[in-house]
Amino acid sequence: MILIRNCRLVDPASGVDGRRDILIDGERIARIAGPGELGLSENQAAPDVCCRILEADGLIAAPGLVDAHVHFRDPGAPKKEDIFTGAAAAAAGGVTSVVLMANTAPCVDNPETLSYVIEKGKRTAIRVYTCANVTAEMAGDELVDMAALKRGGAVGFSDDGKPVLDSGIVRRAMQEAARLHMPVSLHEEDPAYIRNNGINAGRAAACYGIGGSDRLAEIGMVRRDLSIALETGATVVIQHISARESVELVRQAKRESARIHAEATPHHFSLNEEAAVRFGTMAKMNPPLREEADRLAIVEGLRDGTLDLIATDHAPHTAEEKARPLTEAPSGIIGLETSLALGLMYLVRPGYLTVSDLIRRMSTNPAVLYGLDAGYVAEGGPADLVLFDEKEEWTPERFVSRSQNSPFLGQNLTGRVKATVCRGKVIYGEEAVAAP
Repeated sequence: MILIRNCRLVDPASGVDGRRDILIDGERIARIAGPGELGLSENQAAPDVCCRILEADGLIAAPGLVDAHVHFRDPGAPKKEDIFTGAAAAAAGGVTSVVLMANTAPCVDNPETLSYVIEKGKRTAIRVYTCANVTAEMAGDELVDMAALKRGGAVGFSDDGKPVLDSGIVRRAMQEAARLHMPVSLHEEDPAYIRNNGINAGRAAACYGIGGSDRLAEIGMVRRDLSIALETGATVVIQHISARESVELVRQAKRESARIHAEATPHHFSLNEEAAVRFGTMAKMNPPLREEADRLAIVEGLRDGTLDLIATDHAPHTAEEKARPLTEAPSGIIGLETSLALGLMYLVRPGYLTVSDLIRRMSTNPAVLYGLDAGYVAEGGPADLVLFDEKEEWTPERFVSRSQNSPFLGQNLTGRVKATVCRGKVIYGEEAVAAP
């Protein structure tokens, strides 16, 4: 048994925000009560049962984070990340459940690769789920057997990393996903408007003397896919929104359907294209960082619930890859270990969101979307928790992730994960909260 003593419990699902003790028995939460009401101390849980105590005075306890957009590069690119190292990075960031994207090598368009990912994920300390692809080999012209992949354990469908350009294929995919009651997540970048990916076609591109990626690449595809989603009744996720026009399109569509969802990444709500000028390839990602007005529109979308999911798009790359010239280096940054701090710094501290609002977007909402037993704290519920200090300052000098490609490396951050509990076990940071 584990007793988390005197924490500030923040649980969006129940609306609780107050001092509590939490007793964990096995993989579930046994009791939640006011401080001291359980009357437990070391070796007093029950006859012959030892109760380990985690002192959480001054810490917030919340449901473990659920990151619904993650790349672990496994199978195919273990030098960047694999399922084991990715899971360790997740634990360090307070993330107890991840939904992997399917653009691996081979990609997850068949039951065999799907089974490999799921079975390897079971050997980690966190809960690993995965999407399957929308189209075979991510080629965009033939649907996968979505029903078979659902039976195999996929929790959604996505060709993330590539857009599905054929509107007929998109319509058929949404129709089948709606029949199966499964979400479809969409990468919205039309290559017709992109000369050099990963850098905004604006000040950043001009600085480097390149064409960059125009905002129209995203806006047109978002408009098309929202229209098809409303027509088919499908549950869709518009991934990693970067443009203010896209935020408004989602806002309008959500007035017509509760099945429309949209992501914001921590880098898109905390940085603008000036970071691409400052950090170069370490701030190159798809879609790119855009103007300050776009960043503020994303923040407002999170505030009013238009953007209901915060997901990292954790995208590991090697140092050698990121050291290439700007137009040759791959896009993407890691984010599992900095997402909570960035949410606290850029959304909670300025007053856009409460802590409960933030946790709802980082845990409760994605869990509900994917039908996961996660995202809440309740008696009888899963013992998946994050304990964090919302005020502690820290500077990451190295991440747990196998890759280190992040503009936040060496930067001062506020808000630090102190411990992560998954399935009733402390999987990160026990020494920070163990009773003396």
